[in-house]
Amino acid sequence: MTITLDFFYLVVGAMLLLIAVMTLRDRHHPRRHAAALFWGLYALVYLAGERLPPQVVGLAMVVMALLAGFGGVLPGRHGERPAAERAASAQRLGHRLLLPALLIPAVTIAGTTLLKDARLGGLPLLEAKNVTLVCLGCGALLAVAAACWLTRATPAQALREARRLVDSMGWAVVLPHMLAVLGLLFVQAGVGKSVAHVVTHWLALDTRLAAVAVYCVGMALFTIVMGNGFAAFPVMTGGVGIPVLVGTYHADPAVMAAIGMFSAYCGTLMTPMAANFNIVPAALLELDDKHGVIKAQIPTALPLLAANVGLLYFLMYR
Repeated sequence: MTITLDFFYLVVGAMLLLIAVMTLRDRHHPRRHAAALFWGLYALVYLAGERLPPQVVGLAMVVMALLAGFGGVLPGRHGERPAAERAASAQRLGHRLLLPALLIPAVTIAGTTLLKDARLGGLPLLEAKNVTLVCLGCGALLAVAAACWLTRATPAQALREARRLVDSMGWAVVLPHMLAVLGLLFVQAGVGKSVAHVVTHWLALDTRLAAVAVYCVGMALFTIVMGNGFAAFPVMTGGVGIPVLVGTYHADPAVMAAIGMFSAYCGTLMTPMAANFNIVPAALLELDDKHGVIKAQIPTALPLLAANVGLLYFLMYR
């Protein structure tokens, strides 16, 4: 049987549904009904999204936004072990605690490189068009199993920890999903064509360097505004990448797309809109400055963006 990405959608949906049930049963939760409804609706998107009419999914997203906007998504009570007990466990396990986390990239890389063409019973073992994401999902499941074995914990405890982490991040967990959809909406609304019109009429793209710089910097700026590189990609690629870099300067689309997304990630490092990357970590680390993560990343993001401009300029024909 081929392992497909749909299987991991069901896994995530089941986990969110269980988190919703646990939230509903938490009588100490300040707004357990609203929070449970939020996570239940999000679970529904993963479990049955493709089988539901688009209007139903859209209504669910609107309800989720209202629940989050009116403060309904709050953390509950998790019953953590005493600090002394947790410190003793960490002291006993030491650096072995990092092994489950390292297992995720190890399995992803190994599966992508060694098993991408593997077959079982005449069928591909891994879904070819999503092999990297499938391997990432396999790595995550194996990491959970390894963490349970290492810490002598049960799968139920792993689920409780998942709920605690999701509660800590709150509504920001949904933000990447929402922003990716926003990018598609922008494409359907013709924002990419509008960007192309503005760029070609107001900016001089008569040199290859200028076109490359506008594309890479534009990817970063749109990501800063929208908070997600996947939302910025269809706008800038449809407005500048395809018509100018590929159409006029005959750039390699694969190279353009790869370095363009890398440029977008530079914008991710510099924006509070990327809440799950920059605001949530500050909250989890209990930093005094909620923008401390962004301030620490800017000295890396700007030189990296400049390097991407150079890389695309010299590699766009390969």
